[in-house]
Amino acid sequence: MLLDRIHCPADLRRLDHEQLDELAAEIREFIVDAVSTIGHGHLGSNLGAVELTLAIHRVFDSPRDIILWDTGHQAYVHKLVTGRRRDFATLRCEGGLSGYPSRAESDHDWVENSHASTIISYAHGLAVAEESEVGEGRRIVAVIGDGSMTGGMAYEALNNLGVSGKKAIIILNDNGRSYAPTISRMAETVSRLRVDPRYVRQRAKVESGLRKVPVVGDHLAWGMVGALAGVREMLEPPAFFEALGVKYTGPIDGHDIAGLETALRHAAHLDEPIVVHVLTEKGKGHPPAENDPIKRMHDIGAPKPGSYTAAFTEALIKEAENRPELVAITAAMPDSTGLLPFAERFPGRMIDVGIAEQHAVASAAGMAMGGLRPVVALYSTFLSRAFDQANLDVGLHGQPVVFCLDRAGITGDDGPSHHGVLDMVLLSKVPGMTILTPSSYQELQQMLHDALEITDGPVALRWPKTACPQVPDDQVGRGLAGRRVRAGTDVCLVGVGKMLAACTEAAEALEAEGVSCTVWDPRVAHPLPDEVVADAAEHPLVVSVEDGYRDGGIGSHLADRIAEATASRPAAERPLVKVLGVPTEYLAHGKADAILAHLGLDAAGIAATVRDALA
Repeated sequence: MLLDRIHCPADLRRLDHEQLDELAAEIREFIVDAVSTIGHGHLGSNLGAVELTLAIHRVFDSPRDIILWDTGHQAYVHKLVTGRRRDFATLRCEGGLSGYPSRAESDHDWVENSHASTIISYAHGLAVAEESEVGEGRRIVAVIGDGSMTGGMAYEALNNLGVSGKKAIIILNDNGRSYAPTISRMAETVSRLRVDPRYVRQRAKVESGLRKVPVVGDHLAWGMVGALAGVREMLEPPAFFEALGVKYTGPIDGHDIAGLETALRHAAHLDEPIVVHVLTEKGKGHPPAENDPIKRMHDIGAPKPGSYTAAFTEALIKEAENRPELVAITAAMPDSTGLLPFAERFPGRMIDVGIAEQHAVASAAGMAMGGLRPVVALYSTFLSRAFDQANLDVGLHGQPVVFCLDRAGITGDDGPSHHGVLDMVLLSKVPGMTILTPSSYQELQQMLHDALEITDGPVALRWPKTACPQVPDDQVGRGLAGRRVRAGTDVCLVGVGKMLAACTEAAEALEAEGVSCTVWDPRVAHPLPDEVVADAAEHPLVVSVEDGYRDGGIGSHLADRIAEATASRPAAERPLVKVLGVPTEYLAHGKADAILAHLGLDAAGIAATVRDALA
């Protein structure tokens, strides 16, 4: 196999183009086998970027030249050709190869980037540095997908790059998709220029000139319509980018290595920023991916029956049946957030804004002002991109927007950029925000109904990626009240959301040792229900457990409330409060349960905390 001979980018330059085509086929087979064997990982985006990656590494000299990826899940081929092939068996496994570029893994990786639309900003910053007195003359190449180009930050960066005139090569990897089909993909964005008055005037002028040609003028005018359309498609992208001060070339076949190399070499000789527009096919070479109409096997896996996401889907459709004003908003992830069945049932009521969380949330505020009931479905980690809008556009105006945050807490395989550990800390600081934390399939459905009943401010529901318990009706709360799961006298365990299960298991183990335990499901993480605080304050020991950041989180609020409620008691009669949560640090990838256990946030860890405190 040719792949056996590739240990670093320099090895690619020893191959001819026929061998490179053979290598591309081997790489696709390797990636499909690796991801299928592991059972998780990003597939479609990497299959589409094979030839592009090979061309980049043949033209540019990494790590001397700086190669940047947005988003990093299209960098598997880059990892393969930079010496990490033997580590692919550990891809996204604890202690193994990251699913994204990793500065700790290789000098070839610069940005550990799995949040979209940021890489042109990095390129601009590095270009400024390289052209300063401390620069080393490195060339800067940034690869960005058309899906990431739906994020406003990318355009902010393009504008500044164009104004600065700094040398950088921006490769637009255009496959018409982000996670799902791209909303406002580049071809559609550029096509809006067709209604530009300048273009209309120019077209009219050309047609008028053609009609003046003797004898055949009218025929030429009509016969040139197709050609004019082609010219228009050829001219519009330069007009779009060059209005920002950035050169443009393309579109180029992203699976033609020779053509790619030629375009990249030409771009490398420019002393100004340029966009190289490359057309690729997501999932290329793997029929199951090519035939996947939703996400081209962007990753392995989908919302599972019986999951929290499935509970949300079911509940949202049920609520929408009785609430014609209800609309759902997603940021390029309608499948993974469970909104596709909703969109099928209610055409026109699901709005996909692309990778533009800030716009999604501010737009939701406007929809709510207009009388709609917007439900914004995001991954917890992506909400942080729109916190300002949640705070000042939704919260400040008291708008009844419902935030539904999937993948909250420790998520596992995707690593530090995807753990949803900030949402409760952030949202609990938004005045008027209510935070609901379901602990079961049935609780999530009840809470979505309760959230839509609140009309005087925003509400957030947050749930994990992990398994979803099923419970009978008598274990489902109502409204904004907490639910006491069991009563005891020695210790009160307060389990936020999914941590209720770990608290219940810990209580059972402690009861067997003679420790009498109360367990509360607060249900409303913020503001905490009064009955939860009052009952907890009657125990000598209180332990709160959450899968978000400990500092500034829900347990901290509980400790403050208990301190206020017991301030008049003698010090010896006040409860000892232990707050368990995620430390404020970046956590590597691994299985969610293993990470929680390592942090002492499983049943064994909770029980150990209780024993130590009582001792």
